[in-house]
Amino acid sequence: MTQTIKLDRALGLWSVVLFGLAYMTPMIVFGTFGALASASQGTTAMAYFIAALAIFLTAASYGIMAKVYPVAGSAYSYARRSLNPAAGFLVGWAVLLDYFFLPMVVWLIGAAYLMAAFPALPAWLWIVGFIVLTTAVNVIGIAFANRVNVVLMLVQLSVLLVFLALAARYVVALNGVGGLASVRPFFEPGVPFGASVAGAAIAAYSFLGFDAVSTLTEETREPTRTMPKAIMIIAVIGGLIFTGSAYMTQLAHPGGEFAAVDSAASEIALMIGGDLFVTVFLATLVVAQFTSGLAAQASVGRLLFAMGRDGVLPAGIFGQLHEKWRTPVLNLVFVGIVGLLALTLDVTTSTSFINFGAFLAFTAVNVSVITLYLKGNAIVRPLGPILGLVVPAAGALCDLFLLWNLDGHAKLLGVIWLVIGVGYLAYLTRFFQMAPPEVEFQE
Repeated sequence: MTQTIKLDRALGLWSVVLFGLAYMTPMIVFGTFGALASASQGTTAMAYFIAALAIFLTAASYGIMAKVYPVAGSAYSYARRSLNPAAGFLVGWAVLLDYFFLPMVVWLIGAAYLMAAFPALPAWLWIVGFIVLTTAVNVIGIAFANRVNVVLMLVQLSVLLVFLALAARYVVALNGVGGLASVRPFFEPGVPFGASVAGAAIAAYSFLGFDAVSTLTEETREPTRTMPKAIMIIAVIGGLIFTGSAYMTQLAHPGGEFAAVDSAASEIALMIGGDLFVTVFLATLVVAQFTSGLAAQASVGRLLFAMGRDGVLPAGIFGQLHEKWRTPVLNLVFVGIVGLLALTLDVTTSTSFINFGAFLAFTAVNVSVITLYLKGNAIVRPLGPILGLVVPAAGALCDLFLLWNLDGHAKLLGVIWLVIGVGYLAYLTRFFQMAPPEVEFQE
């Protein structure tokens, strides 16, 4: 008999909000600024505004689904229960793409900034160093990282505010106080709107933490009330932080050309704050990336273990824990090996690749709300046609529009990943004659 494990409901509203903001890593706006400014041709604020709009609409659907199904599992559980098991499996497969490659992107961004600070050392040294150190810590355990999570987020916010204050001072020194009020970060003369949309497809990467809190549903007090509020608050605060930061940073450095695109923010930090500030900025960003990498690798290791334990993946490989450390060592090492792909990719392509899975999952959550509304669900139907149909339909269209505007290589790799998922689903279900196995998210 399988033992039922119930999670302790100990988290309140602001605990969940802080977790979501910490997961998003506020300083990630600087980690991807160069790639985003280049893609949007200097309209990063508009790119973030477009992404925030799509995320806000989708966040409303996540809040509704968290109220209907107050269980862990996020988009996978929502699609499986409201659509069908096969759709849920493919959504989970798409989400796995996010989890699987997110550590790689985190390590790539961290290595790019270290390489800019120490150009004499090769890029591969920093990437391999991140992978080895992060994997070693995760194999032994990362309890200490959880203890300092909120503290690190507060440090990030402090450095971010100092960065923005220095950027404002720099803009005022060049253009006067009036220089702080400009539409150029939103509308650059001669830049087509399509460039801002292409930037938004990258900018959405910064928001990926907002949906992660839905996995805490079974650990949250009064989840049907708390979780929808938390998800919306996280989306709004994240949108304000990212759009505002992009606006001020773009004012300080108009356009999208940099000496090194992947480490552009350190170039701007040096310009506005000098050697001392750029040192503090770089140290904070790298530590934030390291901690984010720890959490990302631990999350995918846990997800692969859950899939192995429940027979979705081979149990003999993915469903095993180390006898001494009680961690999925093989899974963590496997993620580290996959992370070596960072040696061949840049920030733009790798973030777009992750966003492919995210946009598919976001679309599925919006469609789930619509489906439940049309079925007359007792919770969704009373919300009315605006929240039950119009908002999720708009969210789904925005998500698909941004997916279409992703990097071409990312779309190709994403489609290949989906095809592999369909083939694997056919294998698991004996060509769709059986229901796919279900992943149970347990702590």
